[in-house]
Amino acid sequence: MNIVCIGAHPDDCECFAGGSAILWARAGHRVLFVSMTNGDIGHFQQAGGMLAQRRIAETRLSAERGGVHDLVLGYHDGELAPSLEARREVVRIIRQWEADVVLTHRSNDYHPDHRYTSILVQDAAFMVTVPHFCPEVPRLERNPVFLYMVDGFQRPVPFRADVGVDVTEVMETKLHMLDAMESQVYEWLPWLQGRLDEVPSNADERREWLRTAWDGFFSQHTEIARPALERWYGAKRARKVRYAEAFEICEYGHQPNEDEIRRLFPFFS
Repeated sequence: MNIVCIGAHPDDCECFAGGSAILWARAGHRVLFVSMTNGDIGHFQQAGGMLAQRRIAETRLSAERGGVHDLVLGYHDGELAPSLEARREVVRIIRQWEADVVLTHRSNDYHPDHRYTSILVQDAAFMVTVPHFCPEVPRLERNPVFLYMVDGFQRPVPFRADVGVDVTEVMETKLHMLDAMESQVYEWLPWLQGRLDEVPSNADERREWLRTAWDGFFSQHTEIARPALERWYGAKRARKVRYAEAFEICEYGHQPNEDEIRRLFPFFS
């Protein structure tokens, strides 16, 4: 299978779908992480081209650690808009990758880049099948399954966990992917949270800090996924899951039945 995860910034796909991506990749499937923006203002000291290049390098290292492919587009951080140009770019990527599954944010997310990434992917969900839209890239004869990555926002509607994936066994690798994104997990995000002085300078200690500091974040996602885990793994297995990722099926694109979901997510046995 071919899986395309489209996030707004370098680190979004890794945070919300990194574990599932590792599982897909280890099973022999191709996974592409796309960042719509280059992340060039995601820091409290650095900005511009230097920061963008730093984040691209971090994304490349993270992808190597996870066994996935990566693509960072050139839109400026904080300035993404649902333009026709950007829609065409998303359509081309999905077609070129011959995607079976496309993951993205929901459109009621807190960040404008997240929201407009979602809108762009939703706008592409039908257009990938239209022959005369971006005719330079052959259309997809079968529409992919489009899925939203988890969030905790309640209005206008809360996230619904249709699929839950147990990522406990690959959590160390997911943390290893995030560890590559030093400008974010050890600098920018701790600074935003007022915790920058907590981050150790030693590499081993920083890794342990990352595991501890992010545990609540990932545990929250696991609890959101719990009902879906019970459905797909059974209640006994679901109770033992420590870390999970959750996805909601978008109403656009192909609507999978139970057998198709089990084929797309071959992790439930």
